[in-house]
Amino acid sequence: MSISTRRIGDASVVTASGELDLEIVDQLRACLREAASTDPERLVVDLTTATFVDSTILGALVGARNELGPNADRLRIVCSNPAILKTFQVTGLDQVFAIRPALTDVVRPT
Repeated sequence: MSISTRRIGDASVVTASGELDLEIVDQLRACLREAASTDPERLVVDLTTATFVDSTILGALVGARNELGPNADRLRIVCSNPAILKTFQVTGLDQVFAIRPALTDVVRPT
């Protein structure tokens, strides 16, 4: 499991890989806060290389969205893993987050 942050165009992208659970949730929260503090046009959480997310990760994503306040619609999730997408669907979070299958769907390099 790993988490990294980078800038692509006007978006801050937080990439989380591997099994995402309680062990890494604090690091994810910190990266999301740091990325949001730059006031990007979009805050993107890239889960394309994630293999599992637990409820603590979902809670961190909801928390990040809530912290954005009136800019909550700037948060995008990138995910194509069917098992992770099912988790978003079962919890109803697919109705809360804008989820796209590829990073190129939500960011454009400058």
